[in-house]
Amino acid sequence: MDALDVARWQFGVTTVYHFLFVPLTIGLSVLVAILQTRWHRTGELRYLRLTKFYGKLFLINFAMGVVTGIVQEFQFGMNWSDYSRFVGDVFGAPLAIEALLAFFLESTFLGLWIFGWDRLPRRIHLATIWAAAIGSTLSAYFILAANSWMQNPVGYRINPDTGRAELTDIVAVLTNKVTLVTFPHTLAGCFLVAGALMVSIALWHLRRPSGRKADEAGSDAGARQDPATDGNTTAGEDRAAFRFAARFGAWVTLAAAVAVVITGDLQGKIMTQVQPMKMAAAEALYTTEAPASFSVLTVGSLDGDRELFAIKIPYLLSFLGTGDPNGQVQGINDLQAQYVAQYGPGSYTPVIPVTYWSFRFMIGFGLAAAAIAAWVLWAQRRGRTPNSRWLVRAGLVMPVLPLAANCFGWIFTEMGRQPWVVFGEMLTRDGVSRSVSLAEVLTSFTAFTLVYATLAVVEVRLLLRYARAGLPDTTPPPEPAPGADDDENRPLAFAY
Repeated sequence: MDALDVARWQFGVTTVYHFLFVPLTIGLSVLVAILQTRWHRTGELRYLRLTKFYGKLFLINFAMGVVTGIVQEFQFGMNWSDYSRFVGDVFGAPLAIEALLAFFLESTFLGLWIFGWDRLPRRIHLATIWAAAIGSTLSAYFILAANSWMQNPVGYRINPDTGRAELTDIVAVLTNKVTLVTFPHTLAGCFLVAGALMVSIALWHLRRPSGRKADEAGSDAGARQDPATDGNTTAGEDRAAFRFAARFGAWVTLAAAVAVVITGDLQGKIMTQVQPMKMAAAEALYTTEAPASFSVLTVGSLDGDRELFAIKIPYLLSFLGTGDPNGQVQGINDLQAQYVAQYGPGSYTPVIPVTYWSFRFMIGFGLAAAAIAAWVLWAQRRGRTPNSRWLVRAGLVMPVLPLAANCFGWIFTEMGRQPWVVFGEMLTRDGVSRSVSLAEVLTSFTAFTLVYATLAVVEVRLLLRYARAGLPDTTPPPEPAPGADDDENRPLAFAY
């Protein structure tokens, strides 16, 4: 083990850990905005309560994502200074736009949303959560543009005097064809996670004994409001709200799963064009085939050099990679020989078991979440309440499935690019900081891991605490009085 190995592990761990918060933040921001929009249009109190309930979970997750994201970016200067020096002129441009435009938009309007419930007019307050959601989405786009440049570098030139990559066309970087297919695929994965979380929490509350009693006692009373509670809703209304949340989240999850499949198919075709080795590694395809079969299960040799046993679906890989059932897909051995001739001696093959199984775990976990969502919708047909014990148990693990799918997807994306840190331009071993010793990387890796473990406990406890608390008892915030002079009724919380 050397500093390069530990630096790769550290970046991998911190990146995957950070990405646990990203999809939930992006997906929940839009879903919360939709819930508040429904309250604004209908005036039904249950949508306001759902907005504040899931909005609180969104804020907890957003805060943790910001902290872990900052630490992740520090590593470019700490452990990967040679990489940063080589790509800084190109890689820094979309990241700077993300920080100055998208993150500023997201954080500013999120602050207005948090503190503006009883201070901003309702339409303006609704616009703040939509602005924050748009900011989150734009932030993802610019970060993915930077990452996609590593997969398929465009819009640059290599300065022969400095040996650095220099930006020549920012439009080409931002419209990289890898970005254009990766962004909708990632966005669909975010909604898959957010929808699953919404379903999971709603199912748990619908299964609670107090909730079942309220459902039975209040079935003939409807959504009645108890005047003695000073505007607070009855348990029966909670029940109706969570039934809606379960149905809404399930539809979001199913729609997102369909979008993931469609965009994933497009992404596979682009990947075959720009990174054929990654596609071959995803399928453990050692020899070039036309037509090529999709591997359901492949057992290879211990050194990963050849296939020993496989279960395959004929023609499917050719269609996924080229759009033609009889199309040719290049194999690992042929690509290795091609890259040796093009780039010089060395191994240009990623770790096949990692790419092969991460690709399948990504697909499998995503499909499992979609199946549970379909089960939830079936359980709610004709106004039924989904309170099956097995369905609730499946619902409790449901948010973990798309989260795992997202993480394995990124592991496949990054490990499948190896040994390149910038495909065709810089090897990973050449990007590590030369002045950082093994002991220093181990120290920072250990410290980050311990801090992240602590943050994980805090995050999970906070989410569980507020998820179990149920819907808040609330009344609609009053509209600020027009022309009022007192600070409490001014349209802006920070008015002088």
